Amino acid sequence: MDDVIIIGGSFAGLAGALQLGRARRKVTVLDTGLQRNRFAGHSHGLLGHDHKPPLDILAEARRQLARYHTIKLVNARADRISGAIDDFSVVTAEGESLRARRVILSYGVTDQMPDIPGFAEGWGKAIVPCPYCDGFEFAAQHWGLVWSGPQSHNQVRLFHDWTDRLTVFAAGHDIPPDVRADLARRNIPVIDGRLIEIAHRGGHGSTVKLDTGRNVAVDILFAHPRNKPSASLHESLGLATANTPLGIVLKVDERRETSMPGIYAAGDLANPITPPSVTLATAHGATAGISAQQSMLV
Repeated sequence: MDDVIIIGGSFAGLAGALQLGRARRKVTVLDTGLQRNRFAGHSHGLLGHDHKPPLDILAEARRQLARYHTIKLVNARADRISGAIDDFSVVTAEGESLRARRVILSYGVTDQMPDIPGFAEGWGKAIVPCPYCDGFEFAAQHWGLVWSGPQSHNQVRLFHDWTDRLTVFAAGHDIPPDVRADLARRNIPVIDGRLIEIAHRGGHGSTVKLDTGRNVAVDILFAHPRNKPSASLHESLGLATANTPLGIVLKVDERRETSMPGIYAAGDLANPITPPSVTLATAHGATAGISAQQSMLV
């Protein structure tokens, strides 16, 4: 029996495994290799790894974990979880049954691409969600923001630290008059109409095409599509969730423990704060690993 099974081997999962491995706890990490930020060319804001490709950072992390003989990395998908604290069972898609005293869920979320030609193709490159991740590289350039709801108003205020050149695309949303008045006060144009295509000009630039016949070129386009958990294991376990403007996340306490004793969660799956952050995912994964280890002390 393992001490801990970690489901999801991106930044949060590997950070948890590292803490547990250093405590000489027996850990199995199950991972499908479909990290959320695999579309991004570079990761920013992670101390010591700024401006490195995220897949390179993860590859180096796996190489470093190889020195801990109690950590096992397995390329597999977890299909089912059952049991209770000190005796959980995890069954993989291949039918292998694993047992552990604790479980960490870090399988992340999947962004739901809208049915707009060019959106999915540009995601992570010309279309991005996070100014902390990509804002510095495009400071003082022309930004576009695809309106997604009331939370977009705060994005407008946030973007001001990076650029004074911002165009808002209403994208069919009914932006309230008082919000429109505030945008006008900030000299931010609002372009009405639905997006029918996003044409990429090479690099990060895009031309947003609207059903009104208007085309608007921007240097970088920010958008916040809805997302959903990358697996449904939390549903079968009946874990408590919370709604956010972009999707649901798992509820956790300060130790990253979910509503079921012995099951912890970390990364975007349990992070109600937007935008997503590799730094936060790593920190929360480490916290989950340490908390799981300390919960097994005698």
